[in-house]
Amino acid sequence: MKSIYHGLLSILLALPLLVQAALTIEITQGIDGAVPIAVVPFGSDGSRSQLPEDVAAIIAADLARSGQFAPVPEQNLIARPVENSQVRFSDWRTLGVESLVIGKVEPAGAGQYRIRFRLFDVFRGRQITGYSLPASADKLRYAAHRISDIIYEALTGQPGAFATKIAYVISEKRNTNTVYKLELADSDGYNPKTLLSSAQPLMSPAWSADGRKLAYVSFEKRRAAVFVQDVATGQRDELAAFAGINGAPAWSPDGRSMAVTLSRDGNPEIYSMRLSDKKLKRLTNSGSIDTEPVWSPDGRSIVFTSDRGGSPQLYRMPAQGGRAQRVTFEGSYNASADFSPDGKILAMVHAEGGRYQIATLDLDSGLLRILSDGKLDESPSFAPNGSMIIYASEVGHRGVLAAVSSDGRFRQRFSLQQGNVREPVWSSFDKRE
Repeated sequence: MKSIYHGLLSILLALPLLVQAALTIEITQGIDGAVPIAVVPFGSDGSRSQLPEDVAAIIAADLARSGQFAPVPEQNLIARPVENSQVRFSDWRTLGVESLVIGKVEPAGAGQYRIRFRLFDVFRGRQITGYSLPASADKLRYAAHRISDIIYEALTGQPGAFATKIAYVISEKRNTNTVYKLELADSDGYNPKTLLSSAQPLMSPAWSADGRKLAYVSFEKRRAAVFVQDVATGQRDELAAFAGINGAPAWSPDGRSMAVTLSRDGNPEIYSMRLSDKKLKRLTNSGSIDTEPVWSPDGRSIVFTSDRGGSPQLYRMPAQGGRAQRVTFEGSYNASADFSPDGKILAMVHAEGGRYQIATLDLDSGLLRILSDGKLDESPSFAPNGSMIIYASEVGHRGVLAAVSSDGRFRQRFSLQQGNVREPVWSSFDKRE
């Protein structure tokens, strides 16, 4: 049976991995009725192949992997307008396209560009929105994701989450040794970057609310310790290295506290640490194992995993500690919770009959919905707009990342050409802009 001690005993799940390549995405289940949209290749003052990135192709791929849109294949485009005056709405109506995106990438000095784009409502024959964005050559891909976010929000009313990051843990077998790496990539798996490499296991990455730092557990000193690392500078701070278990870090929404699982007093319990002075406050006190804390978005409560009722289940308590109430009742196993951004839904690992799958629980109605179809799915993490949940799965005895829409209708898989990947966590929106 799979252990509930995610971040405590999950070292047992670490498998050989291969990295230093972008994660590739495969859509494994689409949505009937996805909205047709045309993203025309953006014009430029030279050949598209001379640009560092194909901006229109990135936008089309983003919209496709949202599950909400069905971009027209480039070879099926009936025209390639670049300017507003070149758009003939009647042509696009015959193609059944509801929305149209056109644009242009223009040089703006040494290594600099300006991207201009327009989004049109084809049936109404009018512009919905349009922007001009500056971007350096190495930031063109990020700028394309930002444009995707603008388009997604204009058409759905919900913020896009394409210009965000994912972190995950991989390991690589080198002869008789294993190298563990904490990786960071764009939300589409591109631009992978190694934040930390170690000969000892790394696990339980957790983003700060502002997206600037990651907390994680490292065994680099031959024992578990919780570290916090600045993503931009690489600066690290050892947060918790007490005797026994130091695991499952979780940031408070205001970034001032960290919930952790410690066994410094004998039993694995949930503690809150004030980050300004590292002062600890014990929040649980039971004879069972309490682990995997996660704060509610409003910071008023913490959900955690405990086997105090005889099997791993989710419990909720005030953020300052106090009486815990059981949240889950269906299934023999419910663990690894993550809150939706609005605080109304919990994603979790749910098990029944030996299958570990990703499920959501509506906290108001109590409705449990199973979203994934694997046998060993784990580590769910909501996108910052709540539209998707990324998680770890297993395909052909290999660890991969997968994502499912919050309603379960759309699924995709992220994988490396070889090896395995585990413990994904989705960043918040970039609050530095």
